[in-house]
Amino acid sequence: MGGTNDAWMAAAREQYSPRKLEKWVAMAGAACTVFGREGYARASVDALAAEAGVSTRTLYNHFPGGKAQLFRTVVTWTSGEVKDAQLGLIKAALDPERPPRPEDLERDLVLLARGFVGLMEEYPNHFALVRHIHAEADHVPPEVLRAWRDAGPGPVGQALAEALESLAAAGLLDLHGDPALCATHFTALISHTATQQSHYGVLPLPKEETERLVTGGVAAFLRAYRARPAG
Repeated sequence: MGGTNDAWMAAAREQYSPRKLEKWVAMAGAACTVFGREGYARASVDALAAEAGVSTRTLYNHFPGGKAQLFRTVVTWTSGEVKDAQLGLIKAALDPERPPRPEDLERDLVLLARGFVGLMEEYPNHFALVRHIHAEADHVPPEVLRAWRDAGPGPVGQALAEALESLAAAGLLDLHGDPALCATHFTALISHTATQQSHYGVLPLPKEETERLVTGGVAAFLRAYRARPAG
């Protein structure tokens, strides 16, 4: 789809008739609901068409690749939305043009971590899809997995690594020569337990518990990566 979802929609309005675009969006939205509820393997084309209120023939007219194409469409579409939100959070919390003071570093990282974890509540349909991707990775077509990584996790991981590099350049972090691994550790420490315990947001944790996990994750990250004073 390329770019942001808003950019894609603007291009689609020029390419498709309003009626066709309306049907496309309706079918994609219905597919997101069905896949989030049933997963990839259990969802049938009949169920996807029924949820959208169209015939299977109409569905195939818009998505000739059937279930695999629909799943790829909704996964990359929702990943694009979450990616844009995550990139906004990174920019707001870790603007390379305005690095935090050393005493504010933990505060800013907690702000970012809190925002990342909070996205599970803001985008429940997307995280339901991600839960099924991890549970059914052996059933999801490899090209769909690649499309998902390229649409969301890949760009976000790169942006986070670059933001952490800017903190290292400001003398606040020591990335031990591996910005990508540092970004992976940050994400795992702030969100893995909350994600697993809430089942990707299906059963939200109490706010106090989420805050404990977020602040504890940031503290652990800084114990490993905070730059040590010279000498």
